[in-house]
Amino acid sequence: MIWKRARRPLVFCAIALFWLVSAGWLTAPLLRLAQPDAQQASIPTDFAPRTAIILLGGGTVYDDDQLVPPRDALARIAFSARNYAACKRIATTCRVIVSGGNPQRHPATEADTYLPYLLREQVPRSDIVLENRSRTTYENARNVSAIVGQSRYDSLILITSAYHMPRALLDFHHFGLTPQPLISSARRAHVGLLPRFDNLVNAEIALHELVGIAQFHVYCAIGLF
Repeated sequence: MIWKRARRPLVFCAIALFWLVSAGWLTAPLLRLAQPDAQQASIPTDFAPRTAIILLGGGTVYDDDQLVPPRDALARIAFSARNYAACKRIATTCRVIVSGGNPQRHPATEADTYLPYLLREQVPRSDIVLENRSRTTYENARNVSAIVGQSRYDSLILITSAYHMPRALLDFHHFGLTPQPLISSARRAHVGLLPRFDNLVNAEIALHELVGIAQFHVYCAIGLF
């Protein structure tokens, strides 16, 4: 009896929620919460003598049976290469640390998949450090901290997508690193009347990051981090 009475309101609410998300009306505020500094995408004008550029992985996908970086990861790669070129014109030492393992259990890790794209962007292999064991952002920060701890870098630059940057900074600060954040790309909601699939994708990404931030604080509070 309870289900019969609640069925119609629940169906109506589910349809309304789906429309609000897919039409962008709820997706837009979710993205604003997940990527508060979405406009921060400028290349720094001054680099320290010894600079490390940290490129965080964003997964791998299949394209015609070939494993490739997804769109957001391609933006991170291109932005890292541009920063590397600017760094080399000023600094004595520039390195690109690519951090990304294989959480999706694909034939190759994120770091190994991204390597040819960096080489194609004229980043020499001798200036690329591959960290291909991390499966989470927390492990990205932990493993990169071990790498930079073995070298004397004067400056660290962290490059990732706008939605990923707040959680990434929390993890890196947890390991005592204070990199300069540089955003490679930001996601946008398309607000309108008709449902759009990309709004659903953006909402899922924003919720994933917001839950991840909440999880970080809970884990710190109970001593797991």
